[in-house]
Amino acid sequence: MAITLQESLRGLFYAPFYVALAHDAYAAAGVEVRFVSSPRPGDAARNVMDGTVDVCWGGPMRVMQAYQQIPGCDLVSFAEVVTRDPFLLVGREPRTDFSLRDLIGLRVATVSEVPTPWMCLQEDLRRAGIPPSLLTRVDDRTMAENIAALRRGDVDVVQVFEPFAAEFGHVWYAQAGRGPTSYTTFYARRGLLQARRDELIRMVRAIHRTQKWVADAEGAAIADAITRYFQDVPQAILIKACTRYKSLGVWSRDPRLPPAGYNRLLASLVSGGFVLPGTSFEVAVDNSLAEQVVAEN
Repeated sequence: MAITLQESLRGLFYAPFYVALAHDAYAAAGVEVRFVSSPRPGDAARNVMDGTVDVCWGGPMRVMQAYQQIPGCDLVSFAEVVTRDPFLLVGREPRTDFSLRDLIGLRVATVSEVPTPWMCLQEDLRRAGIPPSLLTRVDDRTMAENIAALRRGDVDVVQVFEPFAAEFGHVWYAQAGRGPTSYTTFYARRGLLQARRDELIRMVRAIHRTQKWVADAEGAAIADAITRYFQDVPQAILIKACTRYKSLGVWSRDPRLPPAGYNRLLASLVSGGFVLPGTSFEVAVDNSLAEQVVAEN
């Protein structure tokens, strides 16, 4: 029986997952995977909990949210793929000497589609000694709407992921620059890690093989591999976006999820009031499959 693998949403920063699909990496590792999409990002973890799907790729944020909202939650993250924050602050003009304090007094449009980008940025502000409440923030528009507002001059800076930044504007601040912040992993119910362990080990082998390919590939090769999943994005923009993410170190080189990255994400979600008290690394992460696969290599 196939493992049903769900994406949370269609995002370019998930590129290694799409490379694995495009390269038939799971079949090559000896596991059958059926790929599906979640109707809404917020439903992804619930779909795993109720058995609609077996495995999801998405943020550990969703795992922590599930522990807070769903009685009996036993989700665990078991292979990291996006190890740094892929969101960017973009303005109309270059600003090479930018600091976060420069945001005070500007009209800042932040991501509304999902909570993690703002949670992480507000933690960056706090650590820089800037109360997030000082920002003049637009928080109710989509990224596409915010880019359109930036073009018109209705806002001064927008928070987006790629390919929006490659299409228009100048990057002032890359949230990846803060260092490890665990952004995307495989996750499943803890029981599945025992009941179908051999198949999940094969999935982790496949994604690790893909991670090594991505680490050695140029942005153009990554873009070429994932084109079928982003048919509405011009190839030149896709290449520029993949090249930027590669240079920022957004993608993990191996599937082990580091405590430092998880705990930075946890601190952001707690300080932003998204979870309280949050879920510890020891409860929400199982690195045993990843460690076995890395040891094999």
